[in-house]
Amino acid sequence: MREPNFLKRLVESAPFNRVVTALILLAAALVGLETYPELLDHPALTTLNQLVLGLFALEVLLRFGAEWPRPARFFQNGWNLFDLGIVTLSLLPDLGGYAVAARMLRLLRVLRLIRTLPDLQVILGALLRSIPSIGYVLVLMLLLLYLYAVAGVFLFGRNDPFHFGNLHTALLTLFSILTLEGWVEVFRAQYFGCQRFTLPEPALCTEPQAQPLVATIYMLSFVLLGTLIFLNLLVGIVVNSMDEMRKTLQKQSSTQNNAIELLEAKLREAQALLERIKQG
Repeated sequence: MREPNFLKRLVESAPFNRVVTALILLAAALVGLETYPELLDHPALTTLNQLVLGLFALEVLLRFGAEWPRPARFFQNGWNLFDLGIVTLSLLPDLGGYAVAARMLRLLRVLRLIRTLPDLQVILGALLRSIPSIGYVLVLMLLLLYLYAVAGVFLFGRNDPFHFGNLHTALLTLFSILTLEGWVEVFRAQYFGCQRFTLPEPALCTEPQAQPLVATIYMLSFVLLGTLIFLNLLVGIVVNSMDEMRKTLQKQSSTQNNAIELLEAKLREAQALLERIKQG
């Protein structure tokens, strides 16, 4: 029983996790160096990659051994499975046509920072919790895109076939506007007409039509709804999920502390009982 207890204390200790974090950062740096052709097949880089991979495998073995004599508990922890999967994928052969894929898989080592940094775990957990709510927001966003795209084709299709010629080009235009990229140019083309504001393909300007009022209402309403309201909704959902995640972790920590305190109290009672028995 001593050895598993020692390994358990080792893998949960702060120095051990600092060393693992340093290895992950080193692995990330090595993957970055592999982007330089002159360093790609350098012997030192290859040796360091093999060393880091060996240390990662050793870490997984230590975590597995820390659960002895009940090793099945190792597979009940999602983070252990996460680490095991990354290490296993990193062991794939770096040969032939699979060399690029193997190098890409080594990028997954950087994700192990989530395991060693608790704050990243909170953020990831919050993102996973917010997926259902974000899904409904995205459905509403797609509905908004569709409605504005169809309206844009009817309103501006003749004046600006490049941006609103059909449904799929209108959807692409509106999606780029959501990023606030180039929306002023699209707006001016509808406001002044394509004859005064040259389109990327001037030959498409066959029926110029200036619609200042309609263009203003259409574009400003879409920008306000699409970029401000919906983005704020997404931020609010994620922030709320993070708050819930933190409360859950605090509750779990409080429960564990209460269990430890109860166990210590029972141990003190047992010790007191033994003392009375000895004295009697």
